[in-house]
Amino acid sequence: MSRAAAFTVSHFRRRSFSRRGLRAYFEYRDLGIQRATRGKVVAHVIRARPAKAPQGEWHWHDCELQFVYVLKGWALFEYEGIGKVRMKAGSCFYQPPRIRHRELEHSKDLEMIEIVSPAAFRTYSSAPPAARRSPARRSRG
Repeated sequence: MSRAAAFTVSHFRRRSFSRRGLRAYFEYRDLGIQRATRGKVVAHVIRARPAKAPQGEWHWHDCELQFVYVLKGWALFEYEGIGKVRMKAGSCFYQPPRIRHRELEHSKDLEMIEIVSPAAFRTYSSAPPAARRSPARRSRG
C-alpha cells in the first residue's frame, strides 16, 4: 500500500529561519510539508526581518489555495476590490486564487503561518488595479 504523503515533524531551532524566500523583508521557516506531500502543499512560518519594510508592490500568486494565520504582531494589506485590511494576532485569512494584493506595512514582531497549494506556485508583479468609483449618492431633501 503506497502513501500519498509522509509523516513529518518540524521542531523549532534558532537557525530554523532562512532569508531565502519570496520577499526580502521576511524570513521563512519551512515546516517540511512540501516534502511530505510531494509538492502538493507548502507551509512555513514567516516573520519580519529587522529593519526591513515592505515595498507595497502589487502582485498575485498562481495557486489554488493560500491562507495565512497571524501568530504575533500585525500587517496591513490591500486587496483588489476589497481595500485595506489590517490583520492582527489571531487573524486567519484566505486569499482567493489570483487576487491582486500588496502588503503596505507590518509590525516589527510580525509572525505568520502561510499554507499554499501547490507548493511550487508562481508570483507575478501586477499593475495597480483600477480605482473603484463610489456610486453617486442621491440627496434626500
